[in-house]
Amino acid sequence: MCGIAGGLWRDETDASTTIDLALNAMYHRGPDSSGRNLFDFGDIILGLAQTRLSILDLSSAGHQPMHSKDGRWVIVFNGEIYNYREIRSQLQLLGYSFSSQSDTEVLLAAWIQWGVDCLPKLAGMFAFVVLDKQTRSLCCVRDAFGVKPFFYSNSSKGFKFASEMQAILALMPFSPPLNMQRVYDYLVHGDYDSGADTFYEGIHHLPPAHWFRVDLTSGIADPPHPWWTPSSAEMPGWRFDDAVDQLREQFLHNIRLHLRSDVPIGAALSGGIDSSAVVCAMRYLEPTMPIHTFSYIAKDDSANEEHWIDRVNAYVGAISHKISVTAADLVRDLDDMICAQGEPFGGTSIYAQYRVYQLAKEAGVTATLDGQGADEMLGGYIGYPGQRLRSLLETGKFRSAFSFWNSWSKWPGRSRLLAAKYLGSELTSGSLNACLRRLDGKSNTPNWINLRVLREQGVVLKRQSHRPKPGHRGRRVIDELSLSLTQRGLSSLLRHGDRNSMRFSVESRVPFLTLDMVNLLLSMPEEFLVSSSGQTKSVFRSAMRGIVPEDILLRKDKIGFATPRRLIPFNALSDLIVLYKNMYPREQEFLDFESVARVFSEEASNEYSDRRKWRLINFLRWRVLFGS
Repeated sequence: MCGIAGGLWRDETDASTTIDLALNAMYHRGPDSSGRNLFDFGDIILGLAQTRLSILDLSSAGHQPMHSKDGRWVIVFNGEIYNYREIRSQLQLLGYSFSSQSDTEVLLAAWIQWGVDCLPKLAGMFAFVVLDKQTRSLCCVRDAFGVKPFFYSNSSKGFKFASEMQAILALMPFSPPLNMQRVYDYLVHGDYDSGADTFYEGIHHLPPAHWFRVDLTSGIADPPHPWWTPSSAEMPGWRFDDAVDQLREQFLHNIRLHLRSDVPIGAALSGGIDSSAVVCAMRYLEPTMPIHTFSYIAKDDSANEEHWIDRVNAYVGAISHKISVTAADLVRDLDDMICAQGEPFGGTSIYAQYRVYQLAKEAGVTATLDGQGADEMLGGYIGYPGQRLRSLLETGKFRSAFSFWNSWSKWPGRSRLLAAKYLGSELTSGSLNACLRRLDGKSNTPNWINLRVLREQGVVLKRQSHRPKPGHRGRRVIDELSLSLTQRGLSSLLRHGDRNSMRFSVESRVPFLTLDMVNLLLSMPEEFLVSSSGQTKSVFRSAMRGIVPEDILLRKDKIGFATPRRLIPFNALSDLIVLYKNMYPREQEFLDFESVARVFSEEASNEYSDRRKWRLINFLRWRVLFGS
């Protein structure tokens, strides 16, 4: 686990200076060591750099940039390849020899042998760049789900890349302007990390499961290409019991691989099904291994999961570490958290996660296992009722649809009206969908934004549509999960986890997210994931019987690292509005500050309005800190 950076320059001194700035900006990603190389290709200088957090092979043999034995290839790599031992054995049969126990050396050899075709073989999280000196080309790659970040800029000023926003900004010759479409999407609709664009013009995310090549002769980067796309096709002949057995075997295999480490390892435990399954599977596979768990405890009874956390810790005999937070804590840490995230983000649950990783660091644990991604592959959250109803209706199963509607609505926090709203949203688009949102109190053009300024800059003043491409009939849940896993939904959650964990030099591992497990689940019938009674993660709950306590598996609520609404100190933070107004002349700004002030002083407090207030505060402070 580490941070990588590099790019193309015309001047060697400029390259050396800016690469050092980028390494300093992401020192927290790899405090154990760092390295950089400059390569002179005549009229262009290529720089490659890495800062290292040692997890596998703690010796200097894992130092990067890493060169192939013949000197032709060079790699900088951020992430972990959990099945590196198995791949190394395959490569040894093909004549390769290895001088370290590092997964980086295995990854480089796999790329040399198979090129892009090696990527589906990898169980891991990764963002890496490989230089081929012979063809004068650079290949940039990101893992299937975007667990590890990869920012890049490709302009007339030269190609640049880095693992974090602060690092790539350090590589840029100037501060890029704001991407106003992204700012609008975030402030008004809460949409971020849902595509290749960032909050800065000209700086992009490499999408999950994509790669591209840079020609070092011309300095031109090809458009990103997908190296994997999820399939929504159902595999015929499924029996529920067979699905349970296969899923159980695959999940335990994933946990076994993710336990490979040369440093202390623990787990983030919220008390929900996903994180509990991870912790219980760790104990199932390693009966004597010390297990450290790290948990956030909400002081609000409605969000407090301490009972469930204690239940799991007692069941596996874990060493428990807990943290609670206050509004004063949030005010104190807000700037540091915003800088760690690099771009604006969602609600205060991210702060709870931030403190959990800080707790792991204080306990001396360098790597943790996390349940992230399970909801997006198992039909979690509240079970995607709109998509499930649509699947049943479009296949003519009207009686089953009516039965599902009734059964789903009986679970806590649900209702028939809510199911109808989700179905209406699923079946409508364009102006009709916008009308339904207005009836729900959500406007595309709130009075606190300056429409004229945004229109002049070409901003599309409506909620961006994130709909899956039509797949197989009756597979609407699977289509939505495929989209959430690779384009929208999971990406923001993984961003939060990566930046929060790496802020404290902790590696967060996500054992649910392997291609084998995702491909297995997406090939199952939808009712295996969301049952006819509305139960989420149905097949997984059955697969975990005998491993996870039954009362955990029967839980009907989902909380996670949820923080109570009163944690947000709006009164203490609202002075940011005045500060921001003084820094940026109103006539050049897209916010109406008088109206923004009224949002804080007059608007009734509810979950929707509080999220909007939080986004305003988060964005304003981010812009002040980053000097945009």
